[in-house]
Amino acid sequence: MTSLILDKTFPLKTSYVLLYDVSWKQLEQLDINLAGTGARLTYLDGILEIMSPLSDEHEDSKKTLAMLVEVYMRSKNIRFYSRGSATLGKRENKTRREPDESYNLGTKKSIPDLILEITVTSGGINKLEIYKRLGIPEVWFWEDGLISVYCLEAGEYQKVARSTLLPDLDLELLAKHSRMGDQFDAVNEYSQVIKQN
Repeated sequence: MTSLILDKTFPLKTSYVLLYDVSWKQLEQLDINLAGTGARLTYLDGILEIMSPLSDEHEDSKKTLAMLVEVYMRSKNIRFYSRGSATLGKRENKTRREPDESYNLGTKKSIPDLILEITVTSGGINKLEIYKRLGIPEVWFWEDGLISVYCLEAGEYQKVARSTLLPDLDLELLAKHSRMGDQFDAVNEYSQVIKQN
């Protein structure tokens, strides 16, 4: 790829597009060109994924799951710092990603301890490879109301049945409440269940 010029009217008819042989300099230029469009950029080893602005379904699911996780941590007096979707990545390891939600547990750190990813559309760049290079201890994927947890062990992600960071968390209960149609009711009901336990 020698040159690519995109402006704020760049049509993203599909949910994402992949571009190959993109340099870091081109990535930085695209970031400037697409500012304000709502497009999200993910980069790994010269491959760039441009995701169209997030759907209401994605945003609702993301916020509901984040609120439920935060209710749980507050109820268990677990100190946490929400990092939101702050851009992660480095030119040196050829990665860039904006997670859906991210958290530091215990203290603020330069990288998150926990990342939440909401999957509405599959495909594209392998997000776990990016997070592995960054050394993110734990990544959760929420898809169709189910939660998959991946823990970084000996330099590789392993799919696990329980969170290492939050070992007492009942993931099935969390997932059940994340699927509820009304966000307010989901958070209130989950809060009550946690208090009873």
